[in-house]
Amino acid sequence: MPFARLAAATTPTAHIGLGLAAVGRPGYINLGREDDLPAVRSVEALRERTHELLDAAYAQGVRYFDVARSYGRSEEFLADWLRSRPEADDVVVGSKWGYTYTADWRTDAEAHEVKDHGLATYERQRAETDALLGDRLDLYQIHSVTPDSPALTDHKLHAELAEAAAGGLSVGFSTSGPAQADAIRAALAVTVDGAPLFRTVQSTYNVLETSAAPALAEAHDAGLTVIVKEAMANGRLATGHAPQELVAVAARTGLGADAVALAHVLCRPWAGVVLSGAATANQLASNLHAAVVDLDEEGMARLDALAEEPAAYWERRARLPWH
Repeated sequence: MPFARLAAATTPTAHIGLGLAAVGRPGYINLGREDDLPAVRSVEALRERTHELLDAAYAQGVRYFDVARSYGRSEEFLADWLRSRPEADDVVVGSKWGYTYTADWRTDAEAHEVKDHGLATYERQRAETDALLGDRLDLYQIHSVTPDSPALTDHKLHAELAEAAAGGLSVGFSTSGPAQADAIRAALAVTVDGAPLFRTVQSTYNVLETSAAPALAEAHDAGLTVIVKEAMANGRLATGHAPQELVAVAARTGLGADAVALAHVLCRPWAGVVLSGAATANQLASNLHAAVVDLDEEGMARLDALAEEPAAYWERRARLPWH
């Protein structure tokens, strides 16, 4: 399994990954993005920014990179970088299928992505991903599974995913929404010929949204690698937006609110990889300080107290504008 490469890594940042959702397309919902990216967000400008981030991440020990079919040109940008960096043969690459990017490189599009977990979408997007990433793809995930997703009950889809897994590709899923725990447990029950289908789960978890923690611990105990996304709550935990309690805890460590927010997740025993969604090299460097943050019991307790009700958290997330 490719994640064994990360398990054997010794650099402090090996278990922090870089997600390219914020830089693979001109529009996204992260706060502060209007200041983080160039005023003119051309394809070449974001390609250059993505490569800058990948260079910085690799140089600082990051070894997991996360993209998706719906993240604009993120797969293309990553594929270009991998071709230009043949020495980066120790990275683990994960992508996702199930959403189609529909914004046509516009920030004012009526719909930026369309969800479809059907078999036909998998077959189309798997071919598109293979054309870009080929044998550099280690992990292919169903994007944003919810308890009602047909991907949980489609046996033909399961058979094709199992065939891909037999060929060496790790198969996983990501989750979103207030019922993440239910989706995780439903996915853990999916088997093909008596064997569990999924090897990884990627879920939202941060100091404000902790509801998936028990299910993620169960997934870890079942042998899945847990990848944590949105650990910065789409920018709500970054300096300038962070709750005062997080700012106060961070001040005691001498590091940024972002590093402390990520450290709060990294110390969970079930967290295998925690994603940074940095859009600038400075943000990335600050995020990576999470690997050396020392949170005491009092600091952990103060951060734990920030958790919101899942329905309220996801309702607020749904209202974030696409910048």
